[in-house]
Amino acid sequence: MVDLAQLPTCTKCALSLTRQRVVVGSGPFDAVLTVVGEAPGKTEDEGGEAFVGRSGRLLFQLVLDELGLTREQCFVTNVVKCRPPANRPPRPHEIATCRPWLDEQLRVARARFLLCVGNTAARAVLGFDEGIGATHGRVVELGTVRGLATYHPAAALRGGPSVVDVMRRDLRILKELLDS
Repeated sequence: MVDLAQLPTCTKCALSLTRQRVVVGSGPFDAVLTVVGEAPGKTEDEGGEAFVGRSGRLLFQLVLDELGLTREQCFVTNVVKCRPPANRPPRPHEIATCRPWLDEQLRVARARFLLCVGNTAARAVLGFDEGIGATHGRVVELGTVRGLATYHPAAALRGGPSVVDVMRRDLRILKELLDS
């Protein structure tokens, strides 16, 4: 177990040398839904909050449309808490170094449902080996928590309406779980 109060000053890996700030995560710890992304982007590194750029706006519009939940009703975090240089995917040792922080956040948040967006989150949290194209929409039982993966909203911004449609379908699966 780690002390989350120490997270904002973490220097356990080299990402601490290139970040502007640690993006801890935000939202209520008693949220029904925890959203887990890959890593902070440029806007998040500057602002200190996860999913506040274009990707975040799209993601939470879809969450509102399909689940009826606002961002403020969700706990939102990332697998790694510092922006990798040039927005590259986090490396395995960076994910492993940050894992105790994520595990503690998930333990404290005690959400009933997890939404993992993108390959990195789906693999790190839900244990998938395959890519998001094969795993999106698949429900995983993690003890008392159910998790589901979907595309990262950045992929939808690049891929257009067809990716957004897939994300909507995935979120409708999650909506059925929320309602049951």
